[in-house]
Amino acid sequence: MALKSRGAKKSQFQKASDGSMTLMDHLRELRSRLFKASLGLVLGLIVGVIFAQEIINFITDPYCDFMRDSLIKDGADIAGFKCKFNVVSPVDIFLLNLRVGLLVGFILSAPVWLYQLWAFVAPGLHKHERRYTYRFAAVAGPLFIGGAILGYFVISKSLQFFLGLSNQYDLTPDINGYYDFVTNVMLLFGAGFEFPLLIVALNLVGVASAKRLLSWWRVATVLIFVFCAVVTPTPDPFGMTALAIPMVGMYFAAVGFAFLHDRRKAKREAANWGGDLSDDEASDLGDIVTGEEQASEVDDPTPISPAEPPRRYDDDAT
Repeated sequence: MALKSRGAKKSQFQKASDGSMTLMDHLRELRSRLFKASLGLVLGLIVGVIFAQEIINFITDPYCDFMRDSLIKDGADIAGFKCKFNVVSPVDIFLLNLRVGLLVGFILSAPVWLYQLWAFVAPGLHKHERRYTYRFAAVAGPLFIGGAILGYFVISKSLQFFLGLSNQYDLTPDINGYYDFVTNVMLLFGAGFEFPLLIVALNLVGVASAKRLLSWWRVATVLIFVFCAVVTPTPDPFGMTALAIPMVGMYFAAVGFAFLHDRRKAKREAANWGGDLSDDEASDLGDIVTGEEQASEVDDPTPISPAEPPRRYDDDAT
């Protein structure tokens, strides 16, 4: 059994971890990972194209609902109501379906291509770095989805405000421009919700302590509002505030996590008594015994008889 286990063939992960994989093996591994990730993306693209029209209807619902409600308020007959958008080119709808399918495929195949990326990078990471990565990936997905949902809600409210100002005009928005507007807002809100992970990462790597992060709350709040004002495509303060307030709240939640982490780290270092100190840090020497205390603990010296003087050669001769 020992000989069999000793001669067992190493896996690709083990070869990459211990550094025994050659450059050509790395290139073959990269080619294999890219092929599997691309295959997952193509399958997701096919599914996205099949359901592209339903997704487009979902994206255009805020505009269509507003136009339908406006006709009802005006007393118009909505029996033959049809939500219309401006189409410039005959291939616009076809290209839009491909864009929707690509976006849906990118999202649906995320577990596949993220795993392939992780499997290629993970052998070069330490064990604790892989553990942190698992936790960050588990939190990043729900945060991004929550931000995208909030972005869709902001779009619905913003459109009611802006379209209400153009009631006296015959408005027919461009379908591609409308799609870009909605998806960009949802993606920006989703990316903004990843902000607390950056704060937690700064604390975990030791760049900023919890007390320092808390002292930066005023500057962080101003920067968050400036960031939201720049990235939010709508000029109204509603969208900016809707994104900034959750980000500020998540900043303080990340600071609270940093306090818990710093407390656990301090307890662990106290238990190890210098086990986590670096080479250039001095450890605590504890209680130092002074010279007087040492002298009081030592017994009195016992007298030693003087040694016999050496005999001379002349004495032996006599």
